[in-house]
Amino acid sequence: MSEIRQAFEHPETRAAATSGAAPLDRISLRDHVVEVEIGAFQAERGVRQRISFNIVVELTPVSGPIDDDVDRILSYDRLTEAIHTELAAERLNLLETLAERIAERILAEPRAFRVFVRIEKLDRGPGALGVEIVRSADQVGHAEVMEAPVPHPLIVHLTPEALQSANLSAWIDAIAADPRPAILTVGLPEGDWPKAGHKAAQRRIDLLAIEQNAWTLAARDPRCVVRATRTELDWAMKQGQISVWAPSKLVLDAVHGPKEGIAEMVAWLGQEVSAAAILCLGDCDIEGAEIRDPNGEISLLS
Repeated sequence: MSEIRQAFEHPETRAAATSGAAPLDRISLRDHVVEVEIGAFQAERGVRQRISFNIVVELTPVSGPIDDDVDRILSYDRLTEAIHTELAAERLNLLETLAERIAERILAEPRAFRVFVRIEKLDRGPGALGVEIVRSADQVGHAEVMEAPVPHPLIVHLTPEALQSANLSAWIDAIAADPRPAILTVGLPEGDWPKAGHKAAQRRIDLLAIEQNAWTLAARDPRCVVRATRTELDWAMKQGQISVWAPSKLVLDAVHGPKEGIAEMVAWLGQEVSAAAILCLGDCDIEGAEIRDPNGEISLLS
């Protein structure tokens, strides 16, 4: 009786009931509903129907402390990304095929150990019709997983001249209208900020001063959101949103990161996120950047 009850409960219950001796962390996605064309019957062709996804992923433990760092965990966004990437790849007839592909994609993540995927059609009758599969990393360890599309953002560096320009709002309008996701970068603020007699301490002070400048820009336009982690930047790029880069975390955590200077940092960020282009509003010496007059014609790269 307990096995029958567990079979119809959320996959999290099944995961707990079938777990081994070693304790594992779990993350879950519940009742994620997407409208999509799927199905083998003629009545399902050319028609979008609601599909519900419930997913549980068992994870191997993190090595070392998490330190409240979003870049050290498997983000929930990777679960929804797996769903939407596979739905966008091609029209499928079977939920079983879709479940297999989603499971393979999730298990390609470094910490994913075992995954439960339940998919249900909500519009094919009075109840939900679906399938549930369980897969572990050793079952799909050699499966070829299609790479998710990588966004190529436009990086726009705003010099002090640009931040003071009367055209700033118009530039942000143009950036928001561009189909590419955008990451805005700023340099040190004008005026004074604390100075230290130690190089490493001064570097951290300068990075914090840049972030204060970023927050000042974000306060001027709600479309400009300050983001500090790679997870946040990746999510915003996939959503086509504008980010204002707070550089401290990525720069200080990088093994082979930029050593000093905003120009080197912006060029390094462009390489890290595979930027489509770097646009500089005002005079700058960023390698490979296209220079634009912030007080002149409002135009972006094609």
